[in-house]
Amino acid sequence: MTGFFGELIGTMVLIVLGVGVVAGVVLNDSKANGGGWIVITMGWGLGVTLGIYASAPFSAAHLNPAVTLGMAAIGEFPTNEIMPYIAGQIVGAFIGAVIVFFAYIAHFYKTEDKETKLGVFATIPAIRSPLANVVTEIIGTFMLVLAILFIGANEFTEGLNPLVVGALIVALGLSLGGPTGYAINPARDLGPRLAHFFLPIPDKGDSDWGYAWVPIVAPILGGVFGALFYKQIFLQETSIAFWIVAVLIVGILIASLFDTKKRSANF
Repeated sequence: MTGFFGELIGTMVLIVLGVGVVAGVVLNDSKANGGGWIVITMGWGLGVTLGIYASAPFSAAHLNPAVTLGMAAIGEFPTNEIMPYIAGQIVGAFIGAVIVFFAYIAHFYKTEDKETKLGVFATIPAIRSPLANVVTEIIGTFMLVLAILFIGANEFTEGLNPLVVGALIVALGLSLGGPTGYAINPARDLGPRLAHFFLPIPDKGDSDWGYAWVPIVAPILGGVFGALFYKQIFLQETSIAFWIVAVLIVGILIASLFDTKKRSANF
């Protein structure tokens, strides 16, 4: 239960600050309205940093199923802890999103656009092209987990590591967040999307469940491949799993080329 609790608390903090900054920037009559993408990425980065600090006394501070599964894939995390960690992450994300709703409840009434309201909670692609969106999320989460591992291989002053990981989140958002809003975390999207579905948000639309699989499946693939890549290239430890996932991802990349070209006339 300690791991479950740690991940719940840490992910809740992450979502309160991350979803909170999105609400502040996009909802009508917020003093932060129009703050822009840089403000959003800074909020998410600081949310990750503080989430790690909050959960570290209780758990490994993954805050992300893609990180948990990536670490497990290379033997750096016990398999019997996977489900409690992921459950804690999703529950924490849901609770964090509910808190944000109540913090901004008046502004939800002042905002008419249904997609804007959904976008506070869940990621929405700038251009809806499923395979292209999958590729973006794979690349982003690949970089996330790979970077976490090579950051961890360096020695920092005690307590500094969460700040570096927070800076990584800002960098990923600035560089790779444009196409999909950079979920790079299944719990970050699923928990708040569930909150959007259940909460009495005034005049809300649907929760876009047709897209919801993308920010779940793609980050898991990217995170696992990032961890396997680190083990294969940085640690020089050969793994058949690396080659299996590599072939799968190359197949997705090739398929995305043809699919995106086919869909491009409708963009």
